[in-house]
Amino acid sequence: MRSASTPEKASEMGPSAPSATPSSASSGTTTTSSSETAAPSGTASAPMTAHPKTPFLPSLEGLRAIACSGIIITHVAFQTGTDTGSLINQIMARTDFFVPVFFALSGFLLWRRQHAQFRNRRGVASYYVKRLGRIMPAAWVMMLFVFLFLPVADNPSVKQIVENLLMAQVYFADGLVGGMTHLWSLSVELSFYLVLPLIALLIGKQPRWRRVLVIAALGLISYYWAFLPPFTGELEPGRVNPHTMPPAFAAWFAIGFLSAEAEAWVLGNPERSRRLVAALYRLRPLFWLIALAALVVAALDGPQGLVQATPAEFARRTIYGTVFAAALIAPYALAPRSALLESAPMQALGRWSYAIFLWHIAILSVVFPLLGIPMFSGNHVHTVIVMIATFVLTVPVAALSYALVEEPARVGINKMWAKYTASTTASSAS
Repeated sequence: MRSASTPEKASEMGPSAPSATPSSASSGTTTTSSSETAAPSGTASAPMTAHPKTPFLPSLEGLRAIACSGIIITHVAFQTGTDTGSLINQIMARTDFFVPVFFALSGFLLWRRQHAQFRNRRGVASYYVKRLGRIMPAAWVMMLFVFLFLPVADNPSVKQIVENLLMAQVYFADGLVGGMTHLWSLSVELSFYLVLPLIALLIGKQPRWRRVLVIAALGLISYYWAFLPPFTGELEPGRVNPHTMPPAFAAWFAIGFLSAEAEAWVLGNPERSRRLVAALYRLRPLFWLIALAALVVAALDGPQGLVQATPAEFARRTIYGTVFAAALIAPYALAPRSALLESAPMQALGRWSYAIFLWHIAILSVVFPLLGIPMFSGNHVHTVIVMIATFVLTVPVAALSYALVEEPARVGINKMWAKYTASTTASSAS
């Protein structure tokens, strides 16, 4: 696993935790105060019911900044040849565990408002339009730039170009293209977006205890996926990699779902909410230690580098990633205030994190010749220099991508869709 995904923006939806104060909509989205947001029912059998938009959670935006930085670390370590051998090298390799953080964050943010989105066909259509408008324009701009101008793309075939433009590369053996190999995780993310309305339709109105059981059962798919007979053999040329298929990551999305269910249960009882939030603040350092422990154990367990994991190794790695994601997502989802994560630099990096994710591999391919540093040198000095250069060059490119492509496209598509739905509603009413 060498990539990160791009979850739903924390500024577009967030939990109505008692301690959460909405920020101004710096990403251009509308927010509401926690007092305007109806608290979910606290009964164990409460079905999900619609309620207004939930407030901006700046701590989750800041957490995305840390996550995308971790992804840069793992990719730089790999390309400078310092991802194997010593413990510190293997830990740098395992900072790809911020992939499950992204997936869990996406699951949390989307699941907690699914009931408001999927009440009818138009709600489902609106959801798909907004997801595509959020993800695809900025991704297509980056892809076209790499295809046209960067040697790392290595003259991809028309088939590969189409597979990547459609975000279907994980379903084809030769789908990955240089400069954008990390987009496999975005392909997984979009597959999750695709099936989310179906999951909501099946269990969204069920009692909470039943939803939790179904979500947990779906998450277990990840741990057995690699043991299925078609996937147990060696990964031969021309064969699709089962370890990058969407079901392999169900557990990480499930962590987000379960965090959303836990939030609803906690907020149903003000006294319970107050006690839990206070406890989570006290225990927050412990959760970071748990995440670090999962990282270290994973670094010591299993193959190094790009060696294909056995089914048992893959299952254990998935468990470690689940623990890592849960330790970081749940505390900030249920007790979201954080001075560090809410600071202006972390908010800016979090806001640009999708664009940072999109562009950092392309920028990394330019950094090596620019600095005259060979790839896979195994030199830690090279690793530090390349890491700093990649970050310094990627951030301004990401800021431009956000300001000129990502946000204008999102706002424009949402406006066009709102105008279209208003016109069709008026036509049907007349």
